[in-house]
Amino acid sequence: SLLMSYAFSYPVDAVRVYVNSSSENLQYPVLFVVRQQKGVLSWQVPLIFRGLYQRTYNYQEVSRTLCPSEPTPETGPSDQIIFVDVASMAPFNIAYELLVTRLENFQLETNKAFNFTASPSQPQYFLYKFPQDVDSVIIKVVSDAVYPCSVVSVQDIVCPVYDLDHNVEFNGVYQSMTKQAAITVQRKDFPGEQFFVVFVIKPEDYACGGSVPSSIHGNVNRTWNLQRTKNLQVTIVPSIKSHTDMKLTVPFGSVFFAGSGIMTSSHPITASTPEGSSYGAIGTSSSSGGRQLSSPGCGLPAGSDTDSSVEEESDFDTMPEIESDKNVIRTKVFLYLSDLSRKDRRIVSKKYKIYFWNIITIAVFYALPVIQLVITYQTVVNVTGNQDICYYNFLCAHPLGVLSAFNNILSNVGHMLLGFLFLLIVLRRDILHRRAMEMKDDYGIPKHFGLFYAMGIALMMEGVLSACYHVCPNYSNFQFDTSFMYMIAGLCMLKLYQTRHPDINASAYSAYASFAVVICLAVLGVVFGKNDMWFWVIFSMIHVLASLALSTQIYYMGRFKIDLGIFRRAAMVLYTDCIQQCSRPMYMDRMVLLIVGNLVNWSFAIFGLVYRPRDFASYILGIFICNLLLYLAFYIIMKLRSSEKLLPIPLFCIVATAVVWASALYFFFQTLSSWEETPAESREKNRPCILLGFFDDHDVWHFLSAAALFFSFLVLLTLDDDLDTVRRDKIPVF
Repeated sequence: SLLMSYAFSYPVDAVRVYVNSSSENLQYPVLFVVRQQKGVLSWQVPLIFRGLYQRTYNYQEVSRTLCPSEPTPETGPSDQIIFVDVASMAPFNIAYELLVTRLENFQLETNKAFNFTASPSQPQYFLYKFPQDVDSVIIKVVSDAVYPCSVVSVQDIVCPVYDLDHNVEFNGVYQSMTKQAAITVQRKDFPGEQFFVVFVIKPEDYACGGSVPSSIHGNVNRTWNLQRTKNLQVTIVPSIKSHTDMKLTVPFGSVFFAGSGIMTSSHPITASTPEGSSYGAIGTSSSSGGRQLSSPGCGLPAGSDTDSSVEEESDFDTMPEIESDKNVIRTKVFLYLSDLSRKDRRIVSKKYKIYFWNIITIAVFYALPVIQLVITYQTVVNVTGNQDICYYNFLCAHPLGVLSAFNNILSNVGHMLLGFLFLLIVLRRDILHRRAMEMKDDYGIPKHFGLFYAMGIALMMEGVLSACYHVCPNYSNFQFDTSFMYMIAGLCMLKLYQTRHPDINASAYSAYASFAVVICLAVLGVVFGKNDMWFWVIFSMIHVLASLALSTQIYYMGRFKIDLGIFRRAAMVLYTDCIQQCSRPMYMDRMVLLIVGNLVNWSFAIFGLVYRPRDFASYILGIFICNLLLYLAFYIIMKLRSSEKLLPIPLFCIVATAVVWASALYFFFQTLSSWEETPAESREKNRPCILLGFFDDHDVWHFLSAAALFFSFLVLLTLDDDLDTVRRDKIPVF
């Protein structure tokens, strides 16, 4: 047996104890006990770490920094004494080496890089004291090598210091690290205005996304242990002094109120059908559609959409032949807007206002549990100190109160402000339109503003839910950030279709039910989409079948029933139109759009089935955006083909939308973090702030995407302003 005791006297400072033993006998380890004035530190050699699958990692060299002792009023700055006891129960002699050294560079300095080396059995920690004029600092740690995996921890000045793999998570805040890490520390969180920065090297790399040794039995060989040394560089730089010292001037671009939408005409309104325009006329001689839905002598004024709280469709739909002759009208080769705007305007307008009230209800019930959940996430981060839970850009994460990255939340204010501004613009147009309707009601595109109000609410809620997601961005809650993006894209497509098809557009209930199905699929994709091949097969089949069903509804204007007989009817159409006659499609423009649309959607389905992208939510969003852009391009092309004009305001909005979207997407693809990877790998993508020393690339994406969505909405709002003085029996449907 062995028992030795050593005494060391040293000035009040930090010292480091190095021990080494040639013995690898685990049955008789050498025990080292260091006794200080206020604590005891002990370990054994070989030092054993346990990893995945019960692997053991043995280290013959151990080096530990002793917790520095503060001088007492009685003793003053005198020398301190430590005792090192060495013991072993081995029945044979064991050689060991003991070295105690004073640390010359124990205290880190502001704006000065410091290089050092650490390993699993030789962790390192250093002291940092806040300068008088610094309230917040960022600890930046870099390394040239990805592995070995390491942990950076910030701990209060308390002894003992938790500097081993199995206890580093017991105190303070910590991050796993490969090549880069950053932790923001505020003076107010440390009463003593100082803290320890601890660096621990993990015995395995799986926590950082790396592999583990191939052997799963017994001890890992010495070669693996010798590879666990990592060179690190730490730099502590001041963060912003105070959030109130920074002026946030966010360039949202020039915001303006769109055109008033007042309809003026230099010619009198005539009821007769112009020569050469026999399709879709609303002339008094028309047998099926020539009756006026409301007359000045009866019913409510034309301009009052909701004058009565008991309005129902049966109260105003005085044309029962609308349903009986709709097949005759919709089968005409050339349709005009008058053919698809036959129902009472008040009833249709009230139908579309349901979109507005329903989306408010959905927003409340969706947002409340989301807010509760992200508050819980943030609380867990603050209580446990585990900064691997949330995927921030730690090099530009400015805390405020309990929030770890307030800048990522604040940058979403653009969505809420511009959404509210869009609501004001729509309200103004709505009021002016009601006044104009008191004079004439059969000119221009029927203006039903319910969908526009819903789009404004959706833009505001996108800001709210994006802010909630960025409270603690991670793999589990990314769908919060995308749910209202699906709804925005869907509402834009519905609004574009409603413009020329006001009587046959989808109801709010069916539209929101469809959005609910999409969000359910998005959640299932997040859970099962990574590795489950069957999920992708089923989803791709649903995608293709939904595309075909929607295409059929659009092509036949809602006259094609979807029931058990759909396959027989589809076979008959293919036989008669494609095999028996091989005739030209009756509705060529619609057919071209639907063929291109189906090719795009089938391509998405094949891509998903083959590559199975991990970011399923963004994959679905890409499907929605591509379909919206395709339909918008088709609409503008058909508008120009029909000799219609693009006025200066919508033309400016189109150009502004394209420019701002291109700029926004540039910043979107500047990936700053990725919850598809481990937290340590994600931090390799972190970058410093680029705007006002407070916002990063993703924050700029928030600002620009909000402006781009705003301009996109203005495009839809003003696109058909040139038709305000055109009779509806001259406005083609496409």
